[in-house]
Amino acid sequence: MRIMKIKRFEEIEAWQEARKLTNLVYKLSSKDRFSKDWGLKDQIQRASVSIMNNISEGFDSGTKPEFIKFLNYAKRSASEVQCNLYIALDQGYIEKENFDGLYDHSEKIRRMISSFIKYLREGTR
Repeated sequence: MRIMKIKRFEEIEAWQEARKLTNLVYKLSSKDRFSKDWGLKDQIQRASVSIMNNISEGFDSGTKPEFIKFLNYAKRSASEVQCNLYIALDQGYIEKENFDGLYDHSEKIRRMISSFIKYLREGTR
C-alpha cells in the first residue's frame, strides 16, 4: 500500500463516495411521493450529509483519536441512511433496484471508513 499524506478532506476516498451518495439521495428523495414525506426526506438527506460532514470535521480535529471518533459518527450515519432506505422501500417511495444500489453504496462507504479507522489505529501504535 502506498502511503501518502492527505492534505485536504476532499482527498479522502470515503468522503468522495459519501458526496456521490448524497447527490443520489437528494435526487431520489426529491421525486414523486418521496418528496412529499417531508420527515423521511429530511432525515435521509441529513444522514447522508452527516457522513460527509463528520469525515471533514474529523479531519480537522487535530488528533487521530478525535478523527477516529468522527469517522465512527460518519459510519453510523451511513447505517442511518440504510435504515431510512428500508422505510422508503416499505412505503413504496423507491423501487427495489434503487434501494439495492443506494444500500450497497452506503455499505461500501461503511467498509471504507472502517478500513480507514483501522489504518489510523495501527498508525498510532
